[in-house]
Amino acid sequence: MKTFYEVLEQLYKKVLVGATLEKDSHDYVFYLNPAFSDAYCSVAPSLEWSNADDAPGQPPSSHVKGAPVPGAPVCGQRGSEVSRARERVLLQLTVIRVMVTRMWSREAEGHARGKYREIIRILLQSADIDSKLICMFQNSDKLLSHMAAQCLALLLYFQLREKITLSNSWIAFCQTNLSEYSESEEVTHCLWIITIVMKEIFKDTCPEKTEILKQFLAPLDTTFEVFYNSLLAQHFENQQDPSKLTNILVCFLELLELLITSRIYLTAHFKSQRILFLKPSCVLDILTWPAPAFVKRKLIIFIKKCLLCKVGEDLCGRSMPLSLSPDHLLDEDVLALANAVLQAVSLGLLETLSVHRKPSCFGGDAVQPGCRLISGSDHVILRAASLVTMKSLEIKLQKCTSTNEMKVDLQKFMSELLTFLKPHVQRFLQSHDPCEWLCRAFIDQDDDMLEAAKASMGLYLRLTRECEATAKSTQEKEMLINHTHENGCNPHCIFLFFVKYLGFDSTVLLDFLISSETCFLEYFVMYLKLLQKDWGNFFTVCQFFDAAESQRGTPAWSRSPSLFQDGSASRAAPCHPAAPEGRLSASTRVSWASDDSSGPPSQEVAGEGTHAAQDHSLSSPWASQSLVDYDSSEDSEVESMDQCVTNSKQTSLHQEARRETQGPAGTNPDKKELRLELQSRPLVPKESNTPFSAESEGDSDNTFSEAGIFYRTVKCFEELQSAVYRLQMKNLFPYNPTALLKLLKCIEAMYNKSVTPL
Repeated sequence: MKTFYEVLEQLYKKVLVGATLEKDSHDYVFYLNPAFSDAYCSVAPSLEWSNADDAPGQPPSSHVKGAPVPGAPVCGQRGSEVSRARERVLLQLTVIRVMVTRMWSREAEGHARGKYREIIRILLQSADIDSKLICMFQNSDKLLSHMAAQCLALLLYFQLREKITLSNSWIAFCQTNLSEYSESEEVTHCLWIITIVMKEIFKDTCPEKTEILKQFLAPLDTTFEVFYNSLLAQHFENQQDPSKLTNILVCFLELLELLITSRIYLTAHFKSQRILFLKPSCVLDILTWPAPAFVKRKLIIFIKKCLLCKVGEDLCGRSMPLSLSPDHLLDEDVLALANAVLQAVSLGLLETLSVHRKPSCFGGDAVQPGCRLISGSDHVILRAASLVTMKSLEIKLQKCTSTNEMKVDLQKFMSELLTFLKPHVQRFLQSHDPCEWLCRAFIDQDDDMLEAAKASMGLYLRLTRECEATAKSTQEKEMLINHTHENGCNPHCIFLFFVKYLGFDSTVLLDFLISSETCFLEYFVMYLKLLQKDWGNFFTVCQFFDAAESQRGTPAWSRSPSLFQDGSASRAAPCHPAAPEGRLSASTRVSWASDDSSGPPSQEVAGEGTHAAQDHSLSSPWASQSLVDYDSSEDSEVESMDQCVTNSKQTSLHQEARRETQGPAGTNPDKKELRLELQSRPLVPKESNTPFSAESEGDSDNTFSEAGIFYRTVKCFEELQSAVYRLQMKNLFPYNPTALLKLLKCIEAMYNKSVTPL
């Protein structure tokens, strides 16, 4: 006869491969039912089955306690029995977990899945297994309590999928432990189980996710709000065991993110899905607590995702459709969160935010003797805090109608941000332009850098459009544009620094256009549209860049005329447009030209690959990592692009930008026209007949020389246009780029007009 444990092992092996079970379902339920006593909640009472030699189907009364071994010490025998019982219970929980998982797996046979479903249903109805698993949470054995929690989470999701009413024992357990904050382990288990169930809902492909979510959250909606208020009212420094509060905070932040994800991707039905936006200041207060750095890092990244409406993208991906019902309160809630962030910044949040990086070691943060301590700044928090501040300011300014109020807010909050960043990025700046901070702060994180650049452009466009709408004078427009530059938000400076750090490599820009991992397409379209209206200012900015490059080390901005002129008056600017006299504010120059810095150098920022702008080579360390090598053969190019198209995943923002840049699906009416125009004349004339050489010889500042940033930027546009067009002709581009090519053609026309002699 086989022992009880051997039967379980055989059952586990069958379920693991998705095999069909031949015995009666009740027989298997007998072996899967953990025999735990509610009174003791330990493995000891289950020892009466440990030496059973019966097959499935025999009644429990035939399983008797094994006789003691003659002459063996009682304590030794009991320890051995406890160990065997523990292994048996762990195997039972493992079989249940695998059985529930295989139930929705396509690898298992259809008849086998039906058998598994029947066994679990009987187990839930007859064994009161929910209460037994909850009882196991109190066990001192961490592995046992963890396995019990994992098993309960899957059983809860099974009940939701099968439309079985959730057990009263589970609902009572949640309401009891989340009614107020406590440091008990049950709180952590409760939050963790809810999190696992919600993740299972998001991962599943069934079409009834909304109804399943409603069934799960309905009995806990009020409880979540009570726990939210109770937890965030705690004082971290007064806790007897801060590690317990830290664990609970981490679990709760993950659950809070899932609640907001369920709102964005499904439908908002409950207050718990809005609780963060209704009381945002409570969560932001955690950043002022003496909590571990990783908790603050997790929180500020979470806030960043909320402001960008990207919560849950990593979890849901493309398998989670957006809600069909628009959430009319979402814009209002995001605005409330943005206002709370700005209020916290005005109260000194950035000053109290610790960004000093602690060493990350395997198993903890303690540096072992003989190991070198690497100090520096926590650039994850630096980037997240910067983007959160900028995005909050952009959201707030979208609702403002007063130009003066917008100018005051821009000056106030950008000044706070630049002061916060100065000790950490100032010594790595290559110029005295206040707009360089953006590329330097985000140089290691492409997606955040482009989100920050897009937010900066949103600030600039909001200010300038409001100024144009109120019919301001030309001088006031110039002052307003200069105001955005002094506060590090001039879009031309930011874009030029961006392409400069890329080494003017068009293949990197093409990679950004193809990939949906960043918002580059949306940002690039916005900038090209702005460039058409603001060509004169772009040309002037290029002149200042060249002047600063030729006299590095001296604040070229303080020696030169005013950076900006009226964009409407300079759209058809000649080769050397005149500019009125003016200077940048002294406070801005002093703030970013000072040599003192309290922050140590950072290895993340000071890498060799970040200094592409110091030479005039068109190559860049970043270019070697581009997705496509356009100097390779045509076959390899097609192969590489096929891989790019296959790996391209369009996010919601990416799709919105695609609609902005493409025509009707499947049509391309201007393809022939674009082909003829591109073949007739390149964007930048060839070196043999370019007008640059004739004019630049007598030009002291070499505005149109090949080393000038104006020429190199336009050359980058030409190469990008040719690459996009070539891929479009081969139907290898992941979306219709006709409108994008039209924008580049407009830049070509403006360039040719600007270099044509009068």
